[in-house]
Amino acid sequence: MADMPRVFKATAEIVLPSPDVMMRRLCKRFSEFGEVSGRGRCRRIETGFGVADVEDCGHCLKICAAGADEVALAYVKLAMAEHLLKLADAQPSIVWEGDGMAGAPLPYFREMRVKNAVNVTPHMRRLTLAGNDLQRFAHGGYHVRLLIPKPGDTAPSWPVMGEDGRPLWPAGEDRPDIRIYTLRRVDVRAGEVDIDFVLHDGAQTPGARFASSAQPGDRVGMTGPGGGTAPQADWVLLLGDETALPAIARILTELPATTTAVVRVQVADEAERQPLPTEARLDLRWLYRKPKHESGANPARLSDTLAEIEWPDDGRTVFAWAGCEFEDFRTIRRHLRQDRNLKREEHLAVAYWRHGFAGEAARGK
Repeated sequence: MADMPRVFKATAEIVLPSPDVMMRRLCKRFSEFGEVSGRGRCRRIETGFGVADVEDCGHCLKICAAGADEVALAYVKLAMAEHLLKLADAQPSIVWEGDGMAGAPLPYFREMRVKNAVNVTPHMRRLTLAGNDLQRFAHGGYHVRLLIPKPGDTAPSWPVMGEDGRPLWPAGEDRPDIRIYTLRRVDVRAGEVDIDFVLHDGAQTPGARFASSAQPGDRVGMTGPGGGTAPQADWVLLLGDETALPAIARILTELPATTTAVVRVQVADEAERQPLPTEARLDLRWLYRKPKHESGANPARLSDTLAEIEWPDDGRTVFAWAGCEFEDFRTIRRHLRQDRNLKREEHLAVAYWRHGFAGEAARGK
């Protein structure tokens, strides 16, 4: 008899004043993007990586996390801890026992080194990063978190697994900056990935700072992958500004010839255009950001282009995707949900950045 594949497991018993309340809160939160089943004191939460069986024991909430490998288990533990701590009225102690020891390297982390850097457009710079064991980054999502060392840090410290399943970060100035980027290309055999960076000005843009000064051999951390992949639909709408252009380009490379792709990309000017190869039937329009002192036909905001989109009415399946500034994101999402009445599985809108906010704070509701 063939050996059964191993399942990686860990458990945590979390003392809470009202575990039944926390169970309901967790189930409600995870039902927005996963599957929740069960009744009474027991629930099963299925995530995109693995499962968590949650039991109300009266004085505590017992969580049994399971995944097909170390990475899957780590993501289940991380997700449960992150959401539980956000939902708790007071911060409980979470200590996992089982697979995935505290203090061990994060199984979804890789240290990468800069191999090459080139400007794709005047404000888009592509870094080729080299690393080991990149197979998992070729599937399971387009996005990674880059851990960017502080300027001058040639021997960066990286996070390890914490007792609660979250990364335990280096303290103070040793802690790297974190930014989310799209894997533009993954070559597992060569041990390489390409990541495109929008070049901003200012000290609050560590990704642009790193990309603009990167030299071969420079180190950067990478965790992931996560996020979405290419949608499966007959008609696909892709909306984005330059920050979403790497994701749009990656999606287009994976769409089949049977798909119609309607793409609207807003950039600063014509010099920021770049080739977007695809087998799909492509309807592409570049939108140039209009200076405040100018008027003209170009839309001031990406969401203004929604009025001219002609949606199919012939029974074809549709999917709409958008990545942009926070205010545009809210307008586009409202249009897709309320005006177009798209179901959850028929659209995805994300705030890639937000005026006055740095990093992942841009994704706040």
